[in-house]
Amino acid sequence: MSDAVQGVEQDAGVWGWVKSIVSWLVLLALVGILALTIVIPRIAGATPYTVLTGSMVPTYPPGTLIVVKPEDPAALEAGDAITFQKESGNPEVVTHRIIMVRQNSQGERTFVTQGDANPVRDANPVVPEQVRGKVWYSVPYMGHVNTLITGQQRSLMVAVVVGALLIYAGSMFIGAARDRGRSKDQPEVPEDQPEVGAGT
Repeated sequence: MSDAVQGVEQDAGVWGWVKSIVSWLVLLALVGILALTIVIPRIAGATPYTVLTGSMVPTYPPGTLIVVKPEDPAALEAGDAITFQKESGNPEVVTHRIIMVRQNSQGERTFVTQGDANPVRDANPVVPEQVRGKVWYSVPYMGHVNTLITGQQRSLMVAVVVGALLIYAGSMFIGAARDRGRSKDQPEVPEDQPEVGAGT
């Protein structure tokens, strides 16, 4: 009988560890996504954009979230993926790769760009005033989420998610401490305890 009870307790203990590990992995994944898509760009002064077209496939397929960090145009070089205004003063932006750096007739540094999936280079060279920054990093598929939420909603989501994660982590610590306390309070039963027969 005691062997059966011990077996059940061992199974429950293993299942508890599995649930704990899975819970922590989910927690870490949520924290990582939150950090990559919202917190880190905000701290670094970077801007998240959503890739809408296939011009940068396979590097940045549609739906990818790219985080663009301001960069000194003098430091940009061929091979860099940059986000720039299609026309100076026009808020619409494009992310393509620099394939050549050269100077125009006024001695100004310009960039010849081309999408990785495009067969030809872009028609007009990009001037420094058009450059919004260099692609810092990207997160596949998260661009769809970025498109759906506004700046105010993003701030609210950060507060809600951080609060929920803290509550969840606290409850896990409290539950683990409570389980340890219970296991210490339970008296140990010797495995080979003799049975006591009824008196005659």
